[in-house]
Amino acid sequence: MIDGPYYVLTVLGVLGTGLTAGVFCAFSTFVMRGLAALPPAQGAAAMRTVNTAAVRPAFMLVFLGSTLLCAVLTVVTFVLWPTEGAVELLAGGALFLVGSFGVTAVANVPRNDALARLEPGSGEAAAYWPRYVREWTRWNHVRTVASAGAALAYVLALTG
Repeated sequence: MIDGPYYVLTVLGVLGTGLTAGVFCAFSTFVMRGLAALPPAQGAAAMRTVNTAAVRPAFMLVFLGSTLLCAVLTVVTFVLWPTEGAVELLAGGALFLVGSFGVTAVANVPRNDALARLEPGSGEAAAYWPRYVREWTRWNHVRTVASAGAALAYVLALTG
């Protein structure tokens, strides 16, 4: 069984990846639907505001802290290779690092940046908005499943 500081790190991994999954799930299940129902200028303006508000200590601590924690757990698992939970710990780390952090960096943030460069009331923004919502949400589904999968893998590592 996992114990000591390694146990605490894994429990924190469950908490961080689970909280992140919850945030992403909220966006996938109702926030983006609500924003998409607004006229393009209002939806784009609201999403730009949300994107700015997300880069605050509370969410960054959860998201980037979880990313760092997953990286540490993955490295420690490779070095120590515990007799129990190693596969689950590596799976959890891979799911979060690639499917949550990686997808955020290569799919969601670039779309946020593109939206931020457009004037919300412009024709260009109105044309981009439906594609933004569709693509951003599709990638957000990936982040949701990957984060929840990471939390589950860490739970399985603790209980296995």
